[in-house]
Amino acid sequence: MSDTNSTITYKRVLLKLSGEALMGEQDYGIDPAVPQRLAEEIKPVWEAGVQVAIVVGGGNIFRGLSGAAAGMDRAQGDNMGMLATVINSLSLQDCFERNGMDCRVMSAIEMRQIAEPYIRRRAIRHLEKGRITIYAAGTGNPYFTTDTAAALRACEINAEVLMKATNVDGIYDADPRTCPTATRFDTVSYREVLSRDLKVMDATATALCHDNHMPIMVFDIKQPGVFMRAVCGEHVGTTVVEED
Repeated sequence: MSDTNSTITYKRVLLKLSGEALMGEQDYGIDPAVPQRLAEEIKPVWEAGVQVAIVVGGGNIFRGLSGAAAGMDRAQGDNMGMLATVINSLSLQDCFERNGMDCRVMSAIEMRQIAEPYIRRRAIRHLEKGRITIYAAGTGNPYFTTDTAAALRACEINAEVLMKATNVDGIYDADPRTCPTATRFDTVSYREVLSRDLKVMDATATALCHDNHMPIMVFDIKQPGVFMRAVCGEHVGTTVVEED
């Protein structure tokens, strides 16, 4: 792995990926082309010496809220959703390793045969040794989303920024898919995100980032090279920051 590039702004980042992004054009599951494209996006950043941690959702396989809406016990549904994130994490790990990227999966729910248990100090040590770390199984608790898990892990590992990779190129004042006049924010405050319910992340995750001064950067991961541009400090997408 090369020495840290002098143009790098963020030396330790947490990248939040949605489970739905792994579906690609499919209706369910994992499109193998998507992890490969993510590996190609992340590898140059990792090779530049950036410490990369990842949290991935499980909505491409199972979502606890949808299970609860169908009559399932919410806690049981969330447990199933957390297991879905483990499947996605192992898929990413396999693809990263096939691309020569050293990677560890750490799970909030113990399953030692397939993943390390999440231990904060061990996670930080992996990052310091240049290993990509993927944090699976959310927080390990029902009723908490993987957005909240991403915010929690970002704070725990002392990441400099939480980067949320989406299918939209930032945060808008309305849904750009249904409202052609929607306007994209360059920057927006945590308070405005919460008061206007801008759907960046759930309220718990946003409040946790606010309380711990963790900036959130939202961008479209489908844009080639966008992750490298983001870690180099280039203004991509929308950044959620403290109020002036």
